Amino acid sequence: MSLDKQQITDIQTQGLRWIDPENMGLNRRGGAGPTDHKALCFEQQTSMVPVFSEQAHNSPFSAQVDASGSQVLIFEEDKLLGSASLPNTPRFYALNTADGIPYSHIATLHSNNVLATTVLQTCVRYRNRDTSCQFCAIEESLTAGKTIAQKTPAQLAEVAKAAVELDGIEQMIMTTGTPAGLDRGAKVLTACAAAVKQAVNIPIQAQCEPPADDIWFDRMKAAGIDALGMHLEAVTDRVRNKIMPGKATVPLSRYFSAYKAAVNVFGKGNVSTYILAGLGDTEEEILTISEKLIDIGVYPFVVPFVPVAGTPLANAPMADSAMLNRLFSKLGPAISARGINSSGQAAGCAKCGACSSLKSYESTTRQNAHTDMPCSSTLTEESAYHA
Repeated sequence: MSLDKQQITDIQTQGLRWIDPENMGLNRRGGAGPTDHKALCFEQQTSMVPVFSEQAHNSPFSAQVDASGSQVLIFEEDKLLGSASLPNTPRFYALNTADGIPYSHIATLHSNNVLATTVLQTCVRYRNRDTSCQFCAIEESLTAGKTIAQKTPAQLAEVAKAAVELDGIEQMIMTTGTPAGLDRGAKVLTACAAAVKQAVNIPIQAQCEPPADDIWFDRMKAAGIDALGMHLEAVTDRVRNKIMPGKATVPLSRYFSAYKAAVNVFGKGNVSTYILAGLGDTEEEILTISEKLIDIGVYPFVVPFVPVAGTPLANAPMADSAMLNRLFSKLGPAISARGINSSGQAAGCAKCGACSSLKSYESTTRQNAHTDMPCSSTLTEESAYHA
């Protein structure tokens, strides 16, 4: 019995109560990117579902590992909806760098075939609540001793090579906290990508705020970065100024000029943005901005907002699943019509698709259809989130 796309959307917006938390396997709380989730493989698509937030503890959906220990049974109230399998711990997690740093502190498994890293685990905006993004927990994993403040190009190259060779990792995502310089992280991402590409041939998406100078897009491409993410998170000045006041100083007009310049370098579909539905933007506002992005060849990766413990929005409500379903039902066909399907992208969050069910709403008649790699028997449980 499999779950349909609407049920997965419901679970991603309401979370899962894990009936036996001691039997959940490896997991990770806090840190950069989407967090406080657990990866589950539903047939051909791996999805990240919230399990640690207070809101998830009140969800009508629950999960329990079956007697065999190989499947997770998913329930709505007392009704069995279906099952999922668990990604496994990658082999590269057993290794350390020459100076004794665990590989998992350098980069981590995301979904079931994606290597993810936060190159700079600090952000110029984070420690001042007058400038920080109020949904972000980027430095929490650093405080907990689960990662290091800055990964070097050599470290990332070493770990990426091992992840590909030992675990069949298919793509790499490099994000970063924002440094003080006007390149806004592009410089360090460029250096790291160049080192990785010298060590192993793996598609790379880099993620940063729009740099002040468009020349960085050419430099990133020349270094081996295949796709670029520049994340809006919120789409209106009203919400940006309230929820992410520091990041809002980079105006929407700069984001859109940067998107157009980046598409000219990376190609349509290989530039994307993360949009968190549930921060306060209306359904109509998200749809309007997303359609503008699609028109210029940018993939709007709309993701349900999930509150994270330790942030100012920890007690905020989760996104409305009905709203997400309506948005996805409109955006999926629009994305396909523009020819920027997740399957055709070189690398990145939209290609992975684990943090949102949006890719399931893309046209099923698209050419060159691709599905996420099934959970591999060579992996044993997951850590899920960016180092």
